Amino acid sequence: MMATEFQMLEWMECVNMAQNEQPTTEPKVEKPEEKSTLVDKLQQLGQTNVPDMGSSNIHCLTIIGQIEGHMQLPPQNKTSKYEHIIPQLVAVEQNKKMEGLLIILNTVGGDVEAGLALAEMIASLSKPTVTLVLGGGHSIGVPIATAADHSFIANTATMTIHPVRLTGMVIGVPQTFEYLDKMQERVIQFVTTHSNISEEKFKELMFSKGNLTRDIGTNVIGTDAVQYGLINEVGGVGQALKKLNALIEEQRSEQEAHE
Repeated sequence: MMATEFQMLEWMECVNMAQNEQPTTEPKVEKPEEKSTLVDKLQQLGQTNVPDMGSSNIHCLTIIGQIEGHMQLPPQNKTSKYEHIIPQLVAVEQNKKMEGLLIILNTVGGDVEAGLALAEMIASLSKPTVTLVLGGGHSIGVPIATAADHSFIANTATMTIHPVRLTGMVIGVPQTFEYLDKMQERVIQFVTTHSNISEEKFKELMFSKGNLTRDIGTNVIGTDAVQYGLINEVGGVGQALKKLNALIEEQRSEQEAHE
């Protein structure tokens, strides 16, 4: 009897020790904020393990699809809204941590005034800028591509240069032609001012017949764009970032010399 009572006491002691040894910490529960962040990354980028750009001094801006201006395009169209891009450009200019801007273009063009507004803003930034045309930089994408301090184009990328067009009803009066002509002149002046192509050559490409089927204009491929002086170099992301970092270093040296 005594032996049995002793065994029972020993067993109870072991149970108590086992219970005391169990971890008291509760299992980690994922916070709602963490879940929402993961969902946002999946929706925007298609993956969760994206590089941490918090410590980067370069902002990457993408202009893809059709440049949307004053008129809202159908929801199935891939667009770059100028009211979304303008605040980013202002933020890059104001943010002291951002020392350079890389603009990646794959656009079919779009609203002329919106595209020119973006091009003017990029050209007026005080920080080094580099553009890279991937796939295509057509129509009003041409001024945006030339607006940066240095421009690159992929070997297989193309740029379509054509006259300014209007969509919708056109009134057949001289004023309509004058309006189109003035808008077109703004595009020509901007491109020739911010690139090495001459005005005569650009107009020749713009009004060329036979290059585009049943249309006026020219489709310029990567190496040709460099030969014409429209784009500075043929290259990709690596070369664009290397050039941008070099421009950032140059600006740092100039600022140190003034100080």
